[in-house]
Amino acid sequence: MGGAILSELATEIVIPVCAVIGIVFSLVQWFLVSKVKLTPHATSSSSGNSNNNNNNNGKNGYGDYLIEEEEGINDHSVVVKCAEIQNAISEGATSFLFTEYQYVGVFMVAFAVLIFLFLGSVESFSTKSQACTYDKTKICKPALATALFSTVSFLLGGFTSVLSGYLGMKIATYANARTTLEARKGVGKAFITAFRSGAVMGFLLAANGLLVLYIAINLFKIYYGDDWEGLFEAITGYGLGGSSMALFGRVGGGIYTKAADVGADLVGKVERNIPEDDPRNPAVIADNVGDNVGDIAGMGSDLFGSYAESSCAALVVASISSFGINHDFTAMLYPLLVSSVGILVCLITTLFATDFFEIKAVKEIEPALKKQLIISTALMTIGIAIISWLALPSSFTIFNFGAQKEVKSWQLFLCVAVGLWAGLIIGFVTEYYTSNAYSPVQDVADSCRTGAATNVIFGLALGYKSVIIPIFAIAISIFVSFSFAAMYGIAVAALGMLSTIATGLAIDAYGPISDNAGGIAEMAGMSHRIRERTDALDAAGNTTAAIGKGFAIGSAALVSLALFGAFVSRAGISTVDVLTPKVFIGLLVGAMLPYWFSAMTMKSVGSAALKMVEEVRRQFNTIPGLMEGHAKPDYATCVKISTDASIKEMIPPGALVMLTPLIVGTLFGVETLSGVLAGALVSGVQIAISASNTGGAWDNAKKYIEAGASEHARTLGPKGSDPHKAAVIGDTIGDPLKDTSGPSLNILIKLMAVESLVFAPFFATHGGLLFKLF
Repeated sequence: MGGAILSELATEIVIPVCAVIGIVFSLVQWFLVSKVKLTPHATSSSSGNSNNNNNNNGKNGYGDYLIEEEEGINDHSVVVKCAEIQNAISEGATSFLFTEYQYVGVFMVAFAVLIFLFLGSVESFSTKSQACTYDKTKICKPALATALFSTVSFLLGGFTSVLSGYLGMKIATYANARTTLEARKGVGKAFITAFRSGAVMGFLLAANGLLVLYIAINLFKIYYGDDWEGLFEAITGYGLGGSSMALFGRVGGGIYTKAADVGADLVGKVERNIPEDDPRNPAVIADNVGDNVGDIAGMGSDLFGSYAESSCAALVVASISSFGINHDFTAMLYPLLVSSVGILVCLITTLFATDFFEIKAVKEIEPALKKQLIISTALMTIGIAIISWLALPSSFTIFNFGAQKEVKSWQLFLCVAVGLWAGLIIGFVTEYYTSNAYSPVQDVADSCRTGAATNVIFGLALGYKSVIIPIFAIAISIFVSFSFAAMYGIAVAALGMLSTIATGLAIDAYGPISDNAGGIAEMAGMSHRIRERTDALDAAGNTTAAIGKGFAIGSAALVSLALFGAFVSRAGISTVDVLTPKVFIGLLVGAMLPYWFSAMTMKSVGSAALKMVEEVRRQFNTIPGLMEGHAKPDYATCVKISTDASIKEMIPPGALVMLTPLIVGTLFGVETLSGVLAGALVSGVQIAISASNTGGAWDNAKKYIEAGASEHARTLGPKGSDPHKAAVIGDTIGDPLKDTSGPSLNILIKLMAVESLVFAPFFATHGGLLFKLF
């Protein structure tokens, strides 16, 4: 077998040190962003030159100073206006999140009680030790302990998830106006500010997730001692907590942002023919707040949930394999070591974007973001090879549905690498289908010539077609990783896909920050040139957001399959036979759930947008002087409509996802539940990819026409032309697809799987009540 090279003590040091390095690095990036001042005196004429030279670290300072003079950078009113708008957006986002977290807090406490009661009742709340689940010759801690510690880890996961979302939102609202102000000095400066802010969120989230999980494992170990099977079963609650908070963050934030966006677009652009983010539009602040609560806070919680669950799935399987049986702590924590290396790799990768290369032109933005993905993947492959060599014995056994399968360390390295590269492939396919640099989006834009109907048809076709390659990539990575290392292989493949999460999130958060920066530039009345720069940042951000969603969906497919495997093992099912009616009805119902869930979220956006449209129309019709710019719109009412709608509407979809496994497992038993999980996974992934890409393509087709960068685009424009109006309608239909239903579906498939795993002991003992009656 041969032991690992890395000692247990070294493992105990490496993981927290990497996490702390990640946190320190994000704070350094925060500090660098904060050097851009939002107070007028920092850019007044007297100190403009010296201040600017300081900020430039001596790089062509005088040249920038001339540009500043030309752009009227010393205009106090612009800086004051930017600060005011930023403040309004920040306040709106904070108040929404606090309202959301109050509701979610109540849910967390109620669900925690449920976990304790269900799991405690497995052995009738007995405090006696019991025979272990997988090895009956050994004695394990009582079920009551698992119930208590699962509840604690659930609360820990939920808290970390909420914290990840909240910190992301804070940095995004802190950086948006600073990006706008930097755009006056050139597109490169604005890019660095937006990207650094994204990096703050990425590294804080990756490091926090790793650190909290590591501390939890060590604290639980004090009680559990040698009972690693019980210890890591209790840790799965961490993934459940992370994902259940992410569900409400994603759905609530998604409904908020799209209600405002659709309302602002339909009345502002289509009816009143005013530009996007025009300060006369009453829904404009709500729209910008939405970018932060949906795309930033929701995305942060979502990816944290994926990360927590893939780690938990791998740890559960490892605890009943030779790592756990032989108490090999270093090999046991291999998933955490992979994430630790990921933080260091992403740190080096980030410096390529912010320090090693400088962006001088608009066309360099998107390639710079794509390089981030390629560099991080290439470096991470080397990192995984090193950590696999150091942390794993040369050969070991992995639990494979009741048997132990012999695996070599190089095979496990390949499992992680396959997941990592599959993520990159999914990212680039997504980019091909959603970026306006390639023919698919240009074809969609061209179809706007004949109106909105053809635009919608082309967009839907593009979304369906964009599913093909990602599904093959996921299928191949599942086959390879399962062949090498059974379910553990799939869990670490998912972890491989998420190992560069810090870079992925930095690229992802960069999009909404740039979007906000453009909105602030428009509202503050800055020159056309600055708006062009922020639009260029935003267009690149749109594509990278689609890439981020691709990653999230791909990893969700692998994670939920790994969790499904762990659930089947824990529930004591030897095989899942599709031909038995119990399983087949589960498959059918499971495949239907993503449609039911999408219907709920789409309708929620539709009804909230309806209220928003009516309010925006009312203000335009009743406030005298609003269209002329003499009167200020009532932004607060629109913010309130979005907040109320999203809080009310996020509860039914959330309840659907959280209650389905409980009801099916309790009434119909584990076989039917395994069918439901498989069905939801298979149909959910397809809908999620097609919805995200259709929405992204429509959005960028509209931007392609607006930018008018090519001869073809100019024949379709300018803004306000019939093809442009058709493109705006497509974009509006795509909004709830790409930002509400699509991204929330990946949480649906993960959350149902992790919840089933946590409650598996209860379902195995007391489940299937209906079948027991007949």
